[in-house]
Amino acid sequence: MFSLRLIERPMPTGSSDPDVLLDWILESMGLIRRRSDSSTSEGQYSVLHRIMSEALLLEPLKGWSSKDLGDITGMSNTGIHHQMVKLRDCGLVSALVEGKWHRHVLRGGSMAAAARLVSAEARAVLSIRLEALSHVIVESDVRMETESEESRTTFSIRIKENGPREEGNGPISELAKDLGLGGENIRDGDEIASRVLTEMGSSAAPITLLSLSERLSESRGRVATVLDRMRAAGIAERVPMLERIPQDVFSGLSRQYDARGADWLMTRGGLGRLEAGVYQPLLDGAAEGTLDIERVADILKTVPVADQKILLNTLGGRMPMGFRVTGSDYQKVSERPSRMADRTLRRIVSVAERLDSSIREGTK
Repeated sequence: MFSLRLIERPMPTGSSDPDVLLDWILESMGLIRRRSDSSTSEGQYSVLHRIMSEALLLEPLKGWSSKDLGDITGMSNTGIHHQMVKLRDCGLVSALVEGKWHRHVLRGGSMAAAARLVSAEARAVLSIRLEALSHVIVESDVRMETESEESRTTFSIRIKENGPREEGNGPISELAKDLGLGGENIRDGDEIASRVLTEMGSSAAPITLLSLSERLSESRGRVATVLDRMRAAGIAERVPMLERIPQDVFSGLSRQYDARGADWLMTRGGLGRLEAGVYQPLLDGAAEGTLDIERVADILKTVPVADQKILLNTLGGRMPMGFRVTGSDYQKVSERPSRMADRTLRRIVSVAERLDSSIREGTK
């Protein structure tokens, strides 16, 4: 059953070293967790790397048995089996069963051909799986009104073919699990990923981490971890909560006036940067104790958002951030992970072509 973890990695620009190119592909397909995993403490390459470089890449259609591969790597049949399951699941390798043996080949007869086959299957599976978002994404143009301030995140998503549905699990539970939103090792009955996805999808406006954790009765740490995975998968993004600025400016003005006074507010507090028609009623209200959130909002409505953010910062506040899904409906939400997956898959094919070329040059 097809299962692939895509992880965005910096391209190995300029390298023609087959080992470097192979490592990059294995990392980008989630077959090794990080670069240091590709080699042992003695500097020798891992079993998975050696299976590819010393067998499948040299004679891709030989039909390698576990015994053959064990002779090359010195690993037991059980260990080889574990590695070959990973290669079969992600679509790089296929196997023919002959008696008690599996004879393995690199699909298509080359790394580039195998990568193209993986790419086509991954795109199809991801497209089918993302259709399940239609069950949870409520259409809303309001949540997309504010421009995102999402920082660059490393793309990471699991693309897994539908399997037998576990009893009691709905399509969103299965989707959240198969996209890897709950992590690699999910405890039985732990539905936090699907609950976060459901709450985010049903929200017509961005929602703060605090509000989300309170709604779900979960710790902010656990909810934040799921949100980070959703952001990495291109399903969620951070966005400034502009409607919260007046509340936080009011709080900052009141606190700083009591602690430091009017002169500080006019200088280091940032009020002096504003026009008199804005700063004077804010200063007077702080002095007289007549300010409230609604009054601050009314005064600030003529101030550009960028200047409101600066004022909030100089008052010692922080821009309140919220989270939302990445589109106004499920089809638009699906576009970003599909686009990011397509880019990563095209890079894998490109590097696989370079790897094949490097191997051919090395055998001349």
